[in-house]
Amino acid sequence: QVHVAESGGGLVQAGGSLRLSCAASGSILLINAMGWYRQAPGYQRVLVAQITGGGSTNYADSVKGRFTIARDNAKNTVYLQMNSLKPEDTAVYYCNVEAYTNYAKGNYWGQGTQVTVSS
Repeated sequence: QVHVAESGGGLVQAGGSLRLSCAASGSILLINAMGWYRQAPGYQRVLVAQITGGGSTNYADSVKGRFTIARDNAKNTVYLQMNSLKPEDTAVYYCNVEAYTNYAKGNYWGQGTQVTVSS
């Protein structure tokens, strides 16, 4: 089994910054992509940023230039640095990990962390 745990959410004023962390643990042989998604009330969950095992990154247009994703392979951890936050960034942020275990390849989700940006 793979356990994914996020941390770092909270309340911040517009223009401020937050850093999210996500650590994967368990019977992991290899991690491919790691990513952050977000879901605002009444909306579907959407991709915010993703980083591959080789370090290539992909960002939603709405966060380009403001958010940075990075990973520490030794710690099975992915980070999301969020700068110049806007009220429309308010959402629950979920971490997703694509990992191989002894049994199969799977996609694993964390429980989510709330980010609230006040105007």
